[in-house]
Amino acid sequence: MNLHKGGKLETTLKNPILSKEDLSKVYTPGVAKVCQAIARDQNQAYELTTKKNTVAVISDGTAVLGLGDIGPKAAMPVMEGKAALFKQFADVDAVPICLDTKDTEEIISVVKALAPTFGGINLEDISSPRCFEIEKRLRDELDIPVFHDDQHGTAIVVLAGLLNALKVCDKNIKDVKIVINGCGAAGISISKMLLRAGAVNLIGVDRQGAISRNIQYDRSHWSDFAQITNPNMENGKLPDVIKGADVFIGVSAPNMLKVEDLQNMAKDPIVFAMANPTPEIDPTIAAPYVKVMATGRSDFPNQINNVLCFPGIFRGALDSEATDINDEMKLAAAEAISSVIDPADLNEKYIIPDAFDTRVVERIRKAVAEAAYKSGVARKNLL
Repeated sequence: MNLHKGGKLETTLKNPILSKEDLSKVYTPGVAKVCQAIARDQNQAYELTTKKNTVAVISDGTAVLGLGDIGPKAAMPVMEGKAALFKQFADVDAVPICLDTKDTEEIISVVKALAPTFGGINLEDISSPRCFEIEKRLRDELDIPVFHDDQHGTAIVVLAGLLNALKVCDKNIKDVKIVINGCGAAGISISKMLLRAGAVNLIGVDRQGAISRNIQYDRSHWSDFAQITNPNMENGKLPDVIKGADVFIGVSAPNMLKVEDLQNMAKDPIVFAMANPTPEIDPTIAAPYVKVMATGRSDFPNQINNVLCFPGIFRGALDSEATDINDEMKLAAAEAISSVIDPADLNEKYIIPDAFDTRVVERIRKAVAEAAYKSGVARKNLL
């Protein structure tokens, strides 16, 4: 609690204001020349304002950590924490903004109005399914990157870990059966990321059971999801569809996975149990039955942590003055994270680098900037 007193952030100056001459340059009359330069060429805002290095961390407080809808004021410590991580790991200046509205259109309108100030928008802790439309609309309507970290940050780090886990198990992503438990924002985004990376036999499971195209859904995002997953149209609850699975990825709730389920999986199973703070199965209970185990916790090996992704991906997007964070950039980020671990060092307990590994952000930055340029969304070529 003491660490959070008065908040975790402050504003500092790049250059001190020590004289009337300094004052006249920083503010009137000298600042008018800078304003006129930007008025003539809007892109000059990247060179002459904080836009070049500033991201807004925006939430409505409706899906905060495992706490749920706690409101904008209670969400602020999380957004401040996110901003602190941006600065610590990638030297990105981030501003926490919590909005006192749950209205989709109003959130979109407010963020669009704020956008000229920032080089990127990090959406955070906005409940599903509103988060899908909010992100899509903002990506379509703004000329700066918009990234919902709960969806895509999680998906990128999961793919990075899975690529290395599959190497440990000598399996190919195109051949394995993957079960995703939890079909909210994170589960759907993870699924789409794995499909783009080459996965074929992927099944999403929620409380109602396996998502399948032979079932009608009230939720449009589940109907769309069903069309791209579960190619064999398997039905039933988790214990039914996990039979023969090579990979289990949980973004759901505590204690959803049983030892019997693990015993029914394929040889050398991979289990990512990422419910926080209590995973889908206790890693100590699962240990005798799995080849590779990962969680979202820092007190077990192989922590799947979004902090591995979002600082570097925004660093690369800002440096290349990207207009979007597209699929090519996300895949490049995942591959960059996985590449940090030398193949000779890969093992069951080391498939993902540590958050404090200084190589991570730089690898992601370079890979993302290159992908941004090659895919046509970068204003600046860093190659």
